[in-house]
Amino acid sequence: MADFSLNEDQIQIQKWVHDFADKVIRPAAHEWDEREEFPYPVVQEAAKIGLYGWEFLMNTFADPSGLTLPVAIEELFWGDAGIGMAIMGSALAAAGINGNGTPEQVMEWVPQCYGDADKVQLGAFCVSEPDAGSDVSSLRTRAVYDEANDEWVINGTKAWITNGGIADVHVVVAAVDPELKGRGQASFVVPPGTKGLSQGQKYLKHGIRASHTAEVVLDDVRVPASCLLGGKEKLDAKLARARERGHSGEKQPAMATFEATRPSVGAQALGIARAAYEYALEYAKERHAFGRPIIMNQAIAFKLANMAVEIDASRLLIWRAAWLARNGGFTSGEGSMSKYKASEVAVWVTEEAMQILGGYGYTREYPVERWHRDAKIHTIFEGTSEIQQLVIARAISGLRIE
Repeated sequence: MADFSLNEDQIQIQKWVHDFADKVIRPAAHEWDEREEFPYPVVQEAAKIGLYGWEFLMNTFADPSGLTLPVAIEELFWGDAGIGMAIMGSALAAAGINGNGTPEQVMEWVPQCYGDADKVQLGAFCVSEPDAGSDVSSLRTRAVYDEANDEWVINGTKAWITNGGIADVHVVVAAVDPELKGRGQASFVVPPGTKGLSQGQKYLKHGIRASHTAEVVLDDVRVPASCLLGGKEKLDAKLARARERGHSGEKQPAMATFEATRPSVGAQALGIARAAYEYALEYAKERHAFGRPIIMNQAIAFKLANMAVEIDASRLLIWRAAWLARNGGFTSGEGSMSKYKASEVAVWVTEEAMQILGGYGYTREYPVERWHRDAKIHTIFEGTSEIQQLVIARAISGLRIE
């Protein structure tokens, strides 16, 4: 039976992250959004207190309730989504390693996604391609085994990669047997300084502008066999089963990572929505028109009431999904439900907040327009809203809906 009451440790972590978001992230948010650069000084401050680091991530992964991570992420993104993404971006690479690697690979590579307080390092998870975003089964990036040198040779271009090109550790999902599509893929760690990996185009984005997003170009990138996550024996067995039975029964490496992280992405959107709601609520109580606070008008009060309801509903879906991910797994697309609901709510809530602020909400002097820009990406990345609906529809029907 799920219990969504936070324990003392979780309450302390919630307050700890909220204080950092309030005192360090929020004062820096506008500057780094305008600069459109990776906020190394802020991430350094997060590393100093242990918020950016593999130990914190592993402690949250180990939480049997599953709630610590979404609770922390909500507070972080309440502070600012762009800086929050800069702090959390390496976690996707770490999740890819943790979900697909051996215990030895996890211990070797996850810490290198973070570095330490003296030298911050970054990780990047590289799946999407210019012609394969939502359709991760059609990746063109190819990994070929060079038996003579016991190495894998990787070629291709990845698109929309958080920390792409500036990361120390890149986790790359590539096709090893293209005929098997998604069942013929594997994940590889590309270590720091590997020749042939370079940053392509850096994207100038609508929102989360403090987060670095770019293409990653892989030109005859050679990595040792030990960089194949899970090892060659496991991969060969999986490919053999897929060829023999037509389906290995195992998840694609990319989909396994995304499925595990969907409640966390929902928590990101939730933090943005809550920030906009709280700001609009205070504004509505202080702003006077026609001789009284504008919240005294039902048109405004009902907007805020609906915002509060949708935010709480989103949080409950996220917490349920996070709990299920640790306690039995999803049965009806609960991870996708949480991400879908929270991301759509964040876009709607931030737009309503802009409406409540009127002209002020449309200016960059107030943070609401930034939150509106930041919210939108959550309906797109790590599976669009339409992909989430597809996952949910397949889960509840048991049919291969296309």
